[in-house]
Amino acid sequence: MSTVKNYLSLIRFSHTIFAMPFAMIGFALGDISLLRVRQWNLNMTVGWGMNIDLLDVGLFLLVILCMIFARSAAMAFNRYLDVSWDALNPRTAVREIPRGIISKGSALRFVIFNCVAFIVCTWFINPLCFALSFVALAVVLGYSYTKRFTPFCHLVLGLGLSLAPIGAYLAVTGHFALLPILFSLAVIFWVSGFDIIYALQDEEFDKSHQLYSMPSWLGKANALHVSEFLHILSISCVVSAGLYGGFGWWYWAGVAVFIGMLVYQHAIVRPNDLSRVNLAFMTANGIASVVFAVFVITDLCLK
Repeated sequence: MSTVKNYLSLIRFSHTIFAMPFAMIGFALGDISLLRVRQWNLNMTVGWGMNIDLLDVGLFLLVILCMIFARSAAMAFNRYLDVSWDALNPRTAVREIPRGIISKGSALRFVIFNCVAFIVCTWFINPLCFALSFVALAVVLGYSYTKRFTPFCHLVLGLGLSLAPIGAYLAVTGHFALLPILFSLAVIFWVSGFDIIYALQDEEFDKSHQLYSMPSWLGKANALHVSEFLHILSISCVVSAGLYGGFGWWYWAGVAVFIGMLVYQHAIVRPNDLSRVNLAFMTANGIASVVFAVFVITDLCLK
């Protein structure tokens, strides 16, 4: 049991709360899309009019597993690759690999297992998802190298998490569409923005070890301005998605909460006061993603 707990801590499993709700939005969009294609030819309805024949529980579980395996591989690989720096940074020296709780070899085997499991799950979904699984892994694993050469590493992290809504939509429908892409763009800018806020804590460490980030490149104040700009772009994407998708008031209530949480996290973090970075990073963004997803899916189900 302690081993499981250690690995869950290694991959910060609680951070799944950021991308998973957007994957659920993508899945719901795909399910609704199929219902429309079949002209609402319902054989049996449950709840809010969803077709029980189309509620593929197996597919839903595969999407959840893909999310878990891909993210676990990415996080463990990041910890494996950065272990020498993590050991030097007082903030990260308590992590499992620097402390010797999990060995580097065990972490690498954990990465390989999750990569293989992710690919196998996509094979059972559809040919397109299987083909794109290798691209997805290249993105989420490749992120770990980006801090070595570009301050735009935050955008690569955002790109990795943005695969959640479009990936779930592809799992259901097997084709691309503009609406889930708009949600993916929202995720890119949202995640990039809050990752910059989180990186404020390591500005001096990154500078002294020639690591790249927005704070180490531009300084705390300017990095926060970049974060604000990215969050404005994220808001524009969710607003555009709402207008394009013709959503109702439930959706716009979710947008209001989402915007409120973005404004809140910028209100509590200052260049000279990072005491509430974790509150902004985890609490505000966790609420933003979960509440927004609940309201979006509710709106979809009530259509």
